[in-house]
Amino acid sequence: MTGSRLDELVTYLAEALARLAAAGAEVALLASNTPHLVFDELRRRSPMPLISIVEAACAATRAMGFTRVALFGTRFTMEARFYPDVFAAAGIALMVPSADEREYIHGCYMDELIHGRFLPQTREAMAAIAERMVAHDAVQAVVLGGTELPLLFRDGPPLRVPLLDTMRIHAERAVAAMLADVPERFAAETTLTDATAPRIGNGR
Repeated sequence: MTGSRLDELVTYLAEALARLAAAGAEVALLASNTPHLVFDELRRRSPMPLISIVEAACAATRAMGFTRVALFGTRFTMEARFYPDVFAAAGIALMVPSADEREYIHGCYMDELIHGRFLPQTREAMAAIAERMVAHDAVQAVVLGGTELPLLFRDGPPLRVPLLDTMRIHAERAVAAMLADVPERFAAETTLTDATAPRIGNGR
């Protein structure tokens, strides 16, 4: 993706975030991995906090004690620096498939997964790539850096290593962030409700 296209993407997303903030949103997230190509610039321009899927995945990986993991996703995600830079800062080595394997995964992603096609033979082929990386690269887990990938792996025999579902990890981080001040909000809303609620029955 060229620099001009990335600039266009940042502008498009920044304008969307501004509209959300104006509508009352207090926190936001990009519910996809590949747009994190421009996350750092977008975070600088955002009027509200952004929750990174990459940072959330990194925190989850570190919490599980993994120090060497594989990354599957689109070609943009596997070949860009936004995943390895964040993971390296946390002391985690991030390995990507070979060039031919990356091309295969990207092709399946664009031709099948984003169209809702989850084929057993594709799962088997990607599982074989993961198994090769376990044997030759000593990876301890596979980061599914694409929100459609968990749907591909939901059926079939389990792999020898865990699959980290970045979509679920991201959603859980977002919910935790949004509920962080729930006690304070709940108390305020309860007080308001108690004071304004209509009385029923005998009025007591």
